[in-house]
Amino acid sequence: MTDDRDNPHLKTLQQQLADGRMDRREFIRYACLVGVSAASAYALAGVPMATPAKAQAAKGGTLRIGTRVKEIKSPHTYSWGGYDSNISRQVLEYLTFTDEKGVTRPYLFEKWTVSPDLKTWTFNVRKGVKWSNGQDLTADHIVWNLKRVLDPAVGSSMIGLVKGYLLDDVTVDGKPSTKIWSDNAVEKVDDYTVRLNCKTPQVAVPEHLFHYPMAIMHPDSKGVFEVGSVGTGPYQLTEFELGKKAVLKARKDYWGGPVAIDTVEQIDVGDDASAAIAALASKQIDGLVFADPGQYDALKALPHLSFYSVPTAETGVIRMRCDQKPFDNPKVRKAMRLAVDQDVVLKVALHGLGIIGEHHHCSPAHPDYAKLEPFKRDVAAAKKLLAEAGYPNGISSELIVPNDQAWFQSQAEACIEMWKDAGINIKLSPMPGAAYWDVWTKVPMGTTIWYHRPLAIMCLGLAYRTGVPWNESGYSNKEFDQLLTEAEGTLDIDKRKETVAKLEKILQEDGPLVQPVFRSAFTFMDKRVKGFSMHPTNYIFAWKLSVDA
Repeated sequence: MTDDRDNPHLKTLQQQLADGRMDRREFIRYACLVGVSAASAYALAGVPMATPAKAQAAKGGTLRIGTRVKEIKSPHTYSWGGYDSNISRQVLEYLTFTDEKGVTRPYLFEKWTVSPDLKTWTFNVRKGVKWSNGQDLTADHIVWNLKRVLDPAVGSSMIGLVKGYLLDDVTVDGKPSTKIWSDNAVEKVDDYTVRLNCKTPQVAVPEHLFHYPMAIMHPDSKGVFEVGSVGTGPYQLTEFELGKKAVLKARKDYWGGPVAIDTVEQIDVGDDASAAIAALASKQIDGLVFADPGQYDALKALPHLSFYSVPTAETGVIRMRCDQKPFDNPKVRKAMRLAVDQDVVLKVALHGLGIIGEHHHCSPAHPDYAKLEPFKRDVAAAKKLLAEAGYPNGISSELIVPNDQAWFQSQAEACIEMWKDAGINIKLSPMPGAAYWDVWTKVPMGTTIWYHRPLAIMCLGLAYRTGVPWNESGYSNKEFDQLLTEAEGTLDIDKRKETVAKLEKILQEDGPLVQPVFRSAFTFMDKRVKGFSMHPTNYIFAWKLSVDA
């Protein structure tokens, strides 16, 4: 506690808590982000701290998880938090760990400190961590990973999170690109200390380090993950068949100690929602990474299953390419939003298992969410905007929807019916998920799943910052980018929410998205599975679990 009381940011956070400008949940989250230990943060907030669950009741056995088994070779460029990274996550670990309550704790980094100006972050590497090849984890390994994800040639989505504070815009061969802003931006201080020297203040660095493409790989891997890959995690990948299964076996020499489950099998259950229901009903699998709203009633009726749920910022964004007609006109994009009733979409697509969105991708599940005036359907206003944009007779286009998220089609169908009232005629075109994700950034209008992130500004940086890899809409707004960088460096919760409110309003007025709802993440597990809790990002941590015989 003594070291924590010396933290230069603690008094600021305590004052915000005392003034009622920050609740206890927010205090704990932000205190841990700036390097206060979780024990101290919970104690200072007056909240009992639960001991992190790790199942020890039963030893041995096999856990069989229903999922999609997608390509896993390039963890630093993964696009699926719930699929590919849930395979490598058992082998490759992370520098930090953000739990299901949004509290970020040390992991491969043992602790950290941050300067008063939020620009200099000093991280201590946990000593005693061993790679599966017997080597010690050192600062050199971590620096290699950090510099690799910041290389624009790699194409990691980490660039969207860190661009504001670690990267500069440059032009390479006439095309926009990025580079690390300073030669010592990523600094090895000694064998067990890494420092990030940022060009602007940033409060969320530890949460960024838990972003699923930030898995720590051995440099000898050259960024490729496969059967037999070296990792610091409790399991090794022993079998992999694309579209079929992945098998992981427990290490006997794991630095974190023995784990309960010997074997983890991740089994591909396909895009057909009924296949997963059948597999659970017949006990061919022990649970799902996540369930779809259309599966809820059938799975709830199975007596051998337990239901798990958590509020999230997971959503299906209907996004429009801003560089393709008619969506290059912001009035058209706003008309698309005005013609939709979010309550209807919530009932039709999610059976009420979620909350309405406000077309700005910031959720009440985010501590930095700012509440605006309710966004209501207004067909007359939508028609007026279309006429002003040069489309007095309405517009026609095509909405491409991947079929690997069953509720996406229900959402699209509900929106399409409502759009008709404003003269917006949209053709629904389902596409196999495997094909869609090869072109998801190119289609004029498509639907993309965006998983939960602990902070709203993380979603905004990944999806809407100019020029970043996951900016699928080609959206670019200089004011938005500047405000986002400002929000990222603001510790005062009221000031940050003021800035986030401006960002939300820009997206409602100018943005490239129709985003009617956020869904609750939920799943079902066999009651034999012990120690499970639903993570808002659908992550599976096999080391926390056991399976009764």
